[in-house]
Parts: sequence; structure tokens; C-alpha cells
Amino acid sequence: MTNRVLDLSDRPARLSVRNSLLVIQFASAPVTKQPIENADAGDRKVYRSEHAGDPNEFTIPLTDIGVLIVSHPQVSYSHAVLSGIAVSGAVFVTCNEKHMPVSMLLPLVSHSLQTERFAAQAKLPVPVQKRAWQQIVQAKILAQGRLLKERTQSDHGLDAISKKVKSGDTGNVEARAARIYWGKLFGEREFRRDADGDGLNACLNYGYAVLRAVVARSLCGAGLHPSLGIHHHNRYDAFCLADDLMEPFRPLVDREVANLQDAHGEDVELDKKSKQIILGALLGRFTAENESRTLFDWISRSAGSLASAIQGSGERLELPVVEVEKQQRQIEN
Repeated sequence: MTNRVLDLSDRPARLSVRNSLLVIQFASAPVTKQPIENADAGDRKVYRSEHAGDPNEFTIPLTDIGVLIVSHPQVSYSHAVLSGIAVSGAVFVTCNEKHMPVSMLLPLVSHSLQTERFAAQAKLPVPVQKRAWQQIVQAKILAQGRLLKERTQSDHGLDAISKKVKSGDTGNVEARAARIYWGKLFGEREFRRDADGDGLNACLNYGYAVLRAVVARSLCGAGLHPSLGIHHHNRYDAFCLADDLMEPFRPLVDREVANLQDAHGEDVELDKKSKQIILGALLGRFTAENESRTLFDWISRSAGSLASAIQGSGERLELPVVEVEKQQRQIEN
């Protein structure tokens, strides 16, 4: 699987499936002989179809798709698209009128031991949950400190704070670290996180929603149910475990949003260009432990280690603090 992220947001389109390909028929598009991609997309291409000579039709193998985001109100799709995306192991994300993700379609069966692992999740002892959450919070704070050091030449004590996280984070060290982190990330600008906010918050919320979809997909691939969390237990949240495991990877989105603020100041908006930049942050290669992998790979390893811990075959989660490789990243749309 190539793990492409497609975002259909700028013009009407009709989606269908033909010969294991996702067919995208745009209402209008400039005629060009080039693939639909940014100039530096490398070998990740969405090729123009020659079917019926339609210059506005493009195809991509279903197995190449990691996440498909539909946010334009005039995009239509068939049942074959939804089932084809699910069978290929990808995630289908729909957006509201503000172009913010509001729902996900995930594969129902994606692992041979799924039923066994669901049962283990439901009966997971509280001490195991607390130890897992301790590791997740420690990894998150370390990643936040790494980003602050990258931007300000100091981690502002977050490395030391991460060592104070106890089982279950009973001391709420995560919140203490967050106050320092958000106070320093955007420079002197006073900033408050708001799940319904505009500007920087809208950009963060969009990036987190896509990251959440990637994590939920990896959890399904590991045979885990994304609703059965180890820390998050909101009765109205269908993806509690995804919200747990995504925590150490949030700074990857934060980095790009902070860069957007550097470039545009307080006038940052969640437009097509900013979405490309944010999503591009999730498509590059990342280095940790002397290995270079895609974010999809790193998250899959984390999900696999969590599955092992849940089944009692290992306590240590793989939660690497990944570093962005200095290469151009790209988002297809």
C-alpha cells in the first residue's frame, strides 16, 4: 500500500470504482498531459484516465489509498466506492460545511485475531491501562520538548518534566507540560486551544482529525477496536483508543501550523494551501532509532506494540519521537 492521502475539496466530482481503481470524474478541470500532482510529488501519481477520452477523469488504485477526504459538498460516490475503500484497508473521511472532518468509515475486519483482541481490550486490567497511558504521556511530552527546542533552542524543561509522569499520570503532568508548551510554541502570541476555534485552532483541528484517521486505521490493522480506550472514555467518542495513541504524534501537526503562523502571522486561515501544508506534514519520511519510515509505518508499529501489551505479550510500547526528514513532502488533491 502506498498510503496516499487524497483531499477532494476544491471542485465537484463523481467517484466510482472500475477494475479495482478509484475513478474520479471532475465536473471541470484544466486539460493537461501531466498527472494530477504537485511538481515535486516524486512517483506518487494520480493518472489521467483514457476511458472514453474524458480529460476530466482520473484513476488511482484502491490499494494505494491510505485516507480519502471528501469535503466539497458536490462530491458524489457510489456504494462500491465505500466498500472498495474499506476492503482495501483505507479510511474514508467526510467533512462538514466548514471543511472540518466529522466522520470516518473504517474497515470492519482487518486482522485475523480481531475478535480475540477485542475481548482482551474489553477485559484489560486497569494497571495495564495506566502503564500504557504513562508511556504515551511521556512520549508526547518528549515530542513537545523536541519541537520547542527546534523552534526556540530550549525544551523549557519538558524533558525533565516527562520523567515525572507516574502510572496513569495521576499527577496530571500532561496538563502542566501543556501550559508550558502552548505558551512557548507560538512565540509571544497568547494562544488558547479551542476545538471549535478559527485561525490557528482550525488548522490544528483539521490536522488532528486527519492524524486521528491514520491512527484509527492502524489500530484496525492491528486487530484493535478504536472505541475501547485506555485513558479516553467519553461515551460520545467512537474513537477513544485512537485519541489515546495519537497523542505523541500531535507535535507533527503543531510544527506545520507554527510554520504557517511564521509565514502569515495571525491571519492564518484553513484554506486549500494551508491544508496542503498540514497534510504534507503527514506524508513525508521520519527518522527515529536510526530508521527511516513513513508516518503510517511508525504508527502501525505503535499500534502493533499496543496490541501486544493488551494481549500480555509485552509491556513496552513503541512510541518513537520521530524527526522530520529534510525533504519535500506533498499532498495530492
